[in-house]
Amino acid sequence: MRAKDLLGRGGEMLAADVLEDRGIRVIDRNWRCPRGEIDLVAIDSETLVIAEVKTRRSLRFGHPFEAITPAKLTRLRTLGVLWSRDHCIFPAALRIDAIAVLGCGDGEPVLEYLKGVG
Repeated sequence: MRAKDLLGRGGEMLAADVLEDRGIRVIDRNWRCPRGEIDLVAIDSETLVIAEVKTRRSLRFGHPFEAITPAKLTRLRTLGVLWSRDHCIFPAALRIDAIAVLGCGDGEPVLEYLKGVG
C-alpha cells in the first residue's frame, strides 16, 4: 500500500473513533461504486451520516476542509442515496459530515469535526 493510502486509512480510523465517541455508529467504511467512494457511513439516531475524511500531514497544501468542494458535496449526497438503495436502508434523513485529520504520523494528530456540511 502506498504511503498516501496508509496515511488516509490511519486518518479514517481516527475519524471513525471521533464519530463513535459522539454516539454515532459507523456501519460501513470505504464503500465504492462506479460513481465514487464514501469514506465512512454511520447512523446517528434516524439519520444516515456520510462522513468525508480528509487527512494531511501539514497545512502545506491548505487545510483539509478546503478539499471538500461544492461538487464533492453533491457527489457525496448522490453516493449516500446510492448506498442507501444498495443496502435497503431508508433513513429519515441524510447528513454529510466532514472530519479533518492534520499531522497524522508526526506526533499527536489534530482532528476537527464539522457536522452537517452539505
